[in-house]
Amino acid sequence: MGPETIGAELEIEVGDILLNINGQPINDIIEYRYFISDEYLEMDIQKSNGEIWTLEIEKEYDEDLGLEFENPIIDQSKNCQNQCIFCFVDQLPNNMRKTLYFKDDDSRLSFLQGNYITLTNMKEEEIQRIIDYRISPINLSVHATDPALRVKMLNNKKAGDILKVMRDFNDHEIKMNCQIVLCPGVNDGKHLDKTIQDLKELQHIQSTAIVPVGITKYREGLFLMKPYDQGTASKVIEQVEAWQRSIVKEKGRRFVHLSDEFYILAQRPFPKIKDYEGFPQIENGVGLVAKFRGEVDEALAMEKFKAEQGSRPELKDLMDVNRQVLVQLVTGVLAKEFMENIAKKVHSVLPFIEFEVIPVKNRFFGETITVSGLVTGGDIIETLKSPEVEGRESKNIKTITMIPKSMLKAEENVFLDDLTLKDLEQELKRTVIASSVDGKSFVRSLLEISKST
Repeated sequence: MGPETIGAELEIEVGDILLNINGQPINDIIEYRYFISDEYLEMDIQKSNGEIWTLEIEKEYDEDLGLEFENPIIDQSKNCQNQCIFCFVDQLPNNMRKTLYFKDDDSRLSFLQGNYITLTNMKEEEIQRIIDYRISPINLSVHATDPALRVKMLNNKKAGDILKVMRDFNDHEIKMNCQIVLCPGVNDGKHLDKTIQDLKELQHIQSTAIVPVGITKYREGLFLMKPYDQGTASKVIEQVEAWQRSIVKEKGRRFVHLSDEFYILAQRPFPKIKDYEGFPQIENGVGLVAKFRGEVDEALAMEKFKAEQGSRPELKDLMDVNRQVLVQLVTGVLAKEFMENIAKKVHSVLPFIEFEVIPVKNRFFGETITVSGLVTGGDIIETLKSPEVEGRESKNIKTITMIPKSMLKAEENVFLDDLTLKDLEQELKRTVIASSVDGKSFVRSLLEISKST
């Protein structure tokens, strides 16, 4: 809490408990934001010694009090009550950290952190609260709009009403983003057609992402499922692109987007950057490749221009001394070819950097998991210390290992198997750089590596 805020002036301190505003108990930060918008407030605070302070506050409309909460939900987040046939958490191995096994399905986390929710555990009054408080946008796990199919997919008899609720949201101008986890032979084909047809009729849906089901080796006793391959991914692309052409004519935008995995699996070119319409579903892996490639191109063009203009003398110095550095680009199997193309582009502009792209097979979850974000520290170590990789290394060239930050826990240098970045460096006996999944940051990191070598 800042020193010049209303909260500080009222001597609200760390450890104090907010009890109510205008007599209304506050369950979460959404209610807090809603009730502090008035110009006059009465607020009860419980101090650390147990005293109850009643504070009268006059302020500008929508002026913040400056309070910060240890837990933005304030109470406990809601656990998912579904038994989805595609649930990734159900496919995790034992003995991982407990937080990875918690499945939330909380509308507040949808608004605050972008989590996707199914709406199956919400009572009518909670649905009404979203409308009354104008909680928008809200991110929805749709998967199918056919009631019977959605009940089957989520294994929840309450799952069939989502379209009714979404229409209610739409009538009250609540903005929505939708996600469809596509499962071969389950909700694709004609079922996907119906889902897209139903969703496109709701004008306040901002975007819809379609992602392929993820399948680990830990599916014993679960719904029989197979992953998409080149042929089936191609069919999905053709189907969705037909819808995009139709919806563009109707709405002036594509509305529905496929995740990058489909294009890589099908070995088909990615849409143009403009076709992603501002990347509204980048967190779902929709357009991440195209955006990264465009950012790399832009960053390299700028470095080339600066070198030609003489405004980057250090770049010329690096080339003149013929200093070499080998960067091992560690990635998931799915992105191998893409990262090899990126490496060639960078090397053509920055020839003092040599690259080796190293795809890591996912032994932890199973080799059907090929995305970079689910690669573990243990699998990286096993791959890089294998005779095949170590045998290619040269003692005459400084070697740096680079991984994408998406492999690590947000805000922490910890992999999914609880190994840390420091553990990785100790095992490999070299520097390991975690680069942001951003093309400009990637190029900047490479230049910093070269200057420090």
